[in-house]
This record gives sequence, C-alpha cells and structure tokens, in this order.
Amino acid sequence: MQRRDLELFSGYNQFYVQDEPASGDLSEAWTDEAVERLLALAPGTVGVGTVSDGNVPVAVEVLEAAPAESLEPYDQVNECSLEIAQGPLVVAGCTDYFPEAARIPVAPGVYRVRVSYCLSGDERYLVQLWQAPQIEPVVVKARAA
Repeated sequence: MQRRDLELFSGYNQFYVQDEPASGDLSEAWTDEAVERLLALAPGTVGVGTVSDGNVPVAVEVLEAAPAESLEPYDQVNECSLEIAQGPLVVAGCTDYFPEAARIPVAPGVYRVRVSYCLSGDERYLVQLWQAPQIEPVVVKARAA
C-alpha cells in the first residue's frame, strides 16, 4: 500500500484526482447531481467536492484490493472509476500550480476510487484506489439531510 497525507487548498470547494496527461477540465461535469453527491467525473479525472473553500486534509491510499474497513466514521462515501492511461496519479486543488502538485506513481489501468468524506467537526477526506472493473458512480453511503 502507498499512502500520502496531503493538505490541499480546495478552491471553489473541490480538489482533483487525475491521470497526469488528462486535461482536468470539469467545467461541464459539475451538474446538480454531481454537486449533490460531491463528485464530478471527466475522462481521466475525478473531482471531489468539499464543504470548505480552504485548506483540507486529504489522505490518498493506493491499495492492492478493495478496503475492508468500516464506513461508520464517514458522513458520505462515493465510488467511481478512473482510467489511468499513463500516470502518475496527480492530486491537486483546482487552483494549484499543476507542475508542483502531488504525484503518486501508479500503473496504467482502470481503478476503483472510493472517496470517504468526514464533513462535520474536523473535515477530512480519504481517497482510496485499487484496480477493478469499470463502474458507474455510486453513492455507497449518503450524508444525512
């Protein structure tokens, strides 16, 4: 397992997880549905919505298989797929200077991405990736209304 603990500036209430050569353009992806689920998708890019417009702690884990941990500590959990055509994986705030963004080496392939959100109290985000077949985005655990 690889793990990186980051502090990202979530300008415009979002940060990106993407394949390095992907454009990262989510301008058309933030539909009403995407805003509600705090997750937007474009080819090679996952946009993670945040409740804060400022610095947020983000942990990124690249795993060998799906995690078995409990979802109990999290307010919301989403899963989607991300195709890494080349790599590395880049994790950045949407206003970050891209050449200086965090990079994590990963093999090309299709990855499942699980984003776990702690939205109350100490806001934080856990992004976990492992190779798995392509899926449509799904809300695994919805936040309370």
